[in-house]
Amino acid sequence: MAMGLHVDGLTLATFVVLFAIFTFLGFYGAKWRKGDLSKLDEWGLGGRRLGWLIVWFLLGADLFTAYTFIAVPSAFLAKGAIYWFAVPYVAWGFGVALLTMPRLWIVAKNKGYVTAADFVKDRFNNKPLAIAVALTGAVAELPYIALQIVGMEAVLAVLLVGLGISPHATIAGLSVTELALLLAFIVLAAFTITSGLRGAALSGIFKDILVWITVITVAVYIPLIHGGYGAALSAAQSYLSHPKSGIHNVVALKSALGYTVLPSQLYAAYFSLALGSALALYLYPHAINGSLSSESREKLKLSTSLLPIYGIGLALITLFGILIYLVPSALNLVITTKNGSLTVPALIAASMPDWFVGLAFLAIFIGGLVPAAIMAIGVANLLTRNVIGEFTKLSPSSEARLAKILSTVFKFVALAFVFVVPPTYAIQLQLLGGILISQTLPAVFIALYTDKLEGNSTLAGWIVGMASGIYLTLYVNHFGPLVSSFFNTPMGPIYIALIALSLNLITTVVGSLIARLAGWKPISVITAQDFEIEVQSPSKQN
Repeated sequence: MAMGLHVDGLTLATFVVLFAIFTFLGFYGAKWRKGDLSKLDEWGLGGRRLGWLIVWFLLGADLFTAYTFIAVPSAFLAKGAIYWFAVPYVAWGFGVALLTMPRLWIVAKNKGYVTAADFVKDRFNNKPLAIAVALTGAVAELPYIALQIVGMEAVLAVLLVGLGISPHATIAGLSVTELALLLAFIVLAAFTITSGLRGAALSGIFKDILVWITVITVAVYIPLIHGGYGAALSAAQSYLSHPKSGIHNVVALKSALGYTVLPSQLYAAYFSLALGSALALYLYPHAINGSLSSESREKLKLSTSLLPIYGIGLALITLFGILIYLVPSALNLVITTKNGSLTVPALIAASMPDWFVGLAFLAIFIGGLVPAAIMAIGVANLLTRNVIGEFTKLSPSSEARLAKILSTVFKFVALAFVFVVPPTYAIQLQLLGGILISQTLPAVFIALYTDKLEGNSTLAGWIVGMASGIYLTLYVNHFGPLVSSFFNTPMGPIYIALIALSLNLITTVVGSLIARLAGWKPISVITAQDFEIEVQSPSKQN
């Protein structure tokens, strides 16, 4: 054990054994609920035959990610109450999901759609708009996957340090950390090709069970041993009031009050960030992909209505950012390295038994792999059906084969992205993710409820939203490294995604009204009946 971390051979053995079980489940997915995996909807959507409990785990796997474990608590530690926005954001996001995903599921099942862009193409009879939606989804997912890898790197760093190995030691030109990530992604790519979404679902169930064990145990055990969350705030105040403690190398707050009280000047930032993120959550391809895999609309409603349980877990994870004050050896590691991303791995490694550290680290590590698989599948579906498929005719088997190849390529592009781009810059790019994907909201969410939006006007709105969102982000960052996603307004700092989306909606609505006055009338192959009658399928058990 090094630096007071409970990491040893048993930790490593636990990590490796559980990873082997994870790998087995990923490959076993090909035999579970057998289907013709040479068809895209069978490979990429699990044949639309996943029950409510499996979909609950699958969608939850997209919420409890390596990035969630690493970024949210470390941001809460560094900046305080503003990052509590993640809790209402998730709750509101599931409300948005209940309003949109069951309706999208019905029309997708009736019309054979695999992606949201399939729906957009038919709803608007506009191929350029569908391609724009598809490309936006693919681009927005890249930094999302990259950030899972950054989270995985943090776990590997603490594991290696605890074992007395430098994370920067090299083998065959790669650091130990990079080599471990490369091997993990090779395994992930192999079982994704073999099993598709079925493998991601099975391994996601395993991952979520380990995550829940980790979250509940740490959230109860550490406060119980060290005097509770009140003691954590007292310890925080003690550190923050002593400049020589070194805590200000990673924490911007001056008082522990910053963890419990949001300054009034940040009210608009907090609300807009929560609302903008909630609107964006189910526009991401991986969230739509998971929703469309459900066996029925009613089971999708049930699984979505139970997802707020994951919100409770997210709230507990966020509080890990102050629990670290109760464990000086963990906090000292963060202060010494000036690396806030080590907050949760250091907290767990310094306070829990060695075997449990192996379990928790594996939970966080595969918490990056499972979402990466689902995201890569979602992107592959989009690029195959709605980009490449628009320019060349593909047979069903060719379509599935190409999607498997693209999902693999996308995973390794994301991995290479992290290898060549500094981690801090990779994290900052996530600021753009929600801004970009939000611009597909009129074409996807609003179009689920009305056919009164004209296709070219909606495309113009997308262009205005994308251009303004990117420009405003660059402007507030002085055309340098991205460190902020807020634009100062008379009401206070507002999340740029909402500003860009507002300009998008104005352009779309005004353009549609002008088109209507010029004689345009809605023409769609999708009828009102397509949103009302659910195609029945044989009942499946979870």
